[in-house]
Amino acid sequence: MRKYWFAFAAVIILSFAVLGWVGVEIYQEAPPIPVRVVTTDGAVMLTREDIQQGQNVWQAMGGMEVGSVWGHGSYVAPDWTADWLHREAVYILDAWSQQEHSRPYAEATSEQQAALRTRLQRTMRTNTYNASSGVVTIDPIRVRAFNANAAHFADVFTKGRSDYAIHENTLTDASKLRQLAAFYFWSSWAASTNRPGRNLTYTSNWPHEELVANGPTGEAVVWTGVSIILLLAGIGAMAWYYGAQEHEHPAGDVPASDPLLGAHPTPSQVAVVKYFWTVTGLFLLQILLGVVTGHYGVEGDAFYGIPIAEILPYSIARTWHTQLGIFWIATAWLAGGLYTGPAVSGVEPKGQRLGVNILFGALLVVVLGSMAGQWLSVKGLLSGDAWFYLGHSGYEYIDLGRLWQIALFIGLLLWLFLMVRSLLPALRKKDEQKPILTLFLISTIAIAAFYGAALMYGRHTNLAIVEYWRWWVVHLWVEGFFEVFATVVIAFLFARLKLVSLRTAGQATLLSSTIFLSGGIIGTLHHLYFTGTPTVVLALGSVFSALEVVPLVFVGFEAWENIRLSRTKEWVQNYKWPIYFFVSVAFWNLLGAGLFGFMINPPIALYYMQGLNTTPVHGHAALFGVYGMLGLGLMLFCLRALKPASTWNEKPIRFAFWSINFGLLAMVVLSLLPVGLMQTWASVEYGYWYARSSEFMQTNVMNYLRWARIFGDTIFAIGAIVFVWFIVKISSKPTRS
Repeated sequence: MRKYWFAFAAVIILSFAVLGWVGVEIYQEAPPIPVRVVTTDGAVMLTREDIQQGQNVWQAMGGMEVGSVWGHGSYVAPDWTADWLHREAVYILDAWSQQEHSRPYAEATSEQQAALRTRLQRTMRTNTYNASSGVVTIDPIRVRAFNANAAHFADVFTKGRSDYAIHENTLTDASKLRQLAAFYFWSSWAASTNRPGRNLTYTSNWPHEELVANGPTGEAVVWTGVSIILLLAGIGAMAWYYGAQEHEHPAGDVPASDPLLGAHPTPSQVAVVKYFWTVTGLFLLQILLGVVTGHYGVEGDAFYGIPIAEILPYSIARTWHTQLGIFWIATAWLAGGLYTGPAVSGVEPKGQRLGVNILFGALLVVVLGSMAGQWLSVKGLLSGDAWFYLGHSGYEYIDLGRLWQIALFIGLLLWLFLMVRSLLPALRKKDEQKPILTLFLISTIAIAAFYGAALMYGRHTNLAIVEYWRWWVVHLWVEGFFEVFATVVIAFLFARLKLVSLRTAGQATLLSSTIFLSGGIIGTLHHLYFTGTPTVVLALGSVFSALEVVPLVFVGFEAWENIRLSRTKEWVQNYKWPIYFFVSVAFWNLLGAGLFGFMINPPIALYYMQGLNTTPVHGHAALFGVYGMLGLGLMLFCLRALKPASTWNEKPIRFAFWSINFGLLAMVVLSLLPVGLMQTWASVEYGYWYARSSEFMQTNVMNYLRWARIFGDTIFAIGAIVFVWFIVKISSKPTRS
């Protein structure tokens, strides 16, 4: 095992060294927030405080859950960066054309339009930021454009826009509306102003906007090609390696009866059952909120005619939908870990049940408290800076207010404490299970520690830096170390049933974790191509995110191994449906994380697709398809192991399994994917602003495609309801301890 551990340690150390170095570069080269924005005649248009306060206004009302900035956020409202940029460019061109040619820009001759565009590009792309004084100097025409845009956005947020799912009186304070406009202006300025000494903007020419000469950079094209070549090379190398290995065939060594028969669950393992009940409740609530959120795309101020937007605005429905997804999936995994700890060591530490119960209460407080705070923040009912501490962070997937983030972090540390004390007796033994237990411990520490990245930004942190830390949580915490943790738990549970040997399980999980993390850690950067980061992010992110896909191509082998294991002995059929959920994880790993992930990961693809409906294609298929199915499978496995002698009526779980999987596939393929591909065409053909505009999104074809989601959503929801009923039924009977 020494060579495996050396490779694992080398990958971790080198990858985080690179990620840390890139972080330093991002801090140093983030788009500057000017002290003042002044005109050439000395008039002050904006101050740094205006921009920073505007960022806070945006955060408090839902931030990324109301449209998007730099392509990150929700999908119904426009991307405010692209929308502001296009409106400002059109205003200036029209003003100049009226002044010089007495006609709007659209009616000018092609030669006149070309001359005006050249002038506009020189005006907007020239970097006038003075690093010593912190002042940006602009043409006076941009002040007039700013005032026109500010008036437009004030109208949007005061009168509302059903096409954007923005309710009236979302924001009415005149000073806050102007500050919000200042933040949108800054995000657009960074997207249209060249970096010093470079012919590309702070956002690497994103978004696509021909009026200001924003188009794909040479780096985006070149590194896309390199990433595809490395992907093919990686697949070839993995195929050679996999073919050269001797694979374990345990059928002859499988015991004649269930090794868990006669085992008595410990008090803390019994206490874990209520976590599973909570998971099912949060799961159903998330689905309900998903239905509401999806419907807002076609009826932005009501739900089938019921005017619910005043009570449950889109930004809250979507916040809770995405947040509850992470909550219930993480709770299922944490509960799986709490069950596995005593099972590993065979020892129940004193007070373990009390700790499990305290953690359960703490999680409920965080879930309910954070949801209440977010509602109060979006409704404007939190005064001063209370929105930051108790309300809405404004950043997708880490939407919790700061105090709730701290509380969740403390809860994770408590979970780590409970896990370590239950694992220590087994770790002290130098037997064949020590390698897999060591990896289990490492992943447990990482899960508890890496959520701490959510605490690395403040109220006025530059958005480029916030994005760096946000993706540490979303990619490294959720997609990285939870993946390792789940792999280890599944392998150990199979070993516990003696379907695989502990030695083989340890080697396999250590190797697969090394391969996955070799691309996954640095691959975090593929989320940051166009978020005000230097071009080194684009190079590293594209290459390593391609390598991240390589092991996913071979998950079919894992799926068939699991199916074969389920058929080895008659008693193993009792674990058929937990194993089948693990098989579905392999399927969605290939489709959702692999194919749909790589569809948007290359720089040239993401340049046009970022923030379009191609993103939730990947998000739904990967987040629920992989991590959600893992959570459901772990829950079933633990409940099966708690009562190995019980007999399950398999009809409900069979129906639920196929309904959930088919419904998810139909949701993605029949609605989200075609909408996303049509948006991509619009983005390439006319510009990113148009792909996100109501003029395009509210056409009949797009509305028909969004209504088509009902088919898949309904099948999925019915399957989920049956699944929850099944879980409640099998877990409600008393369990001996």
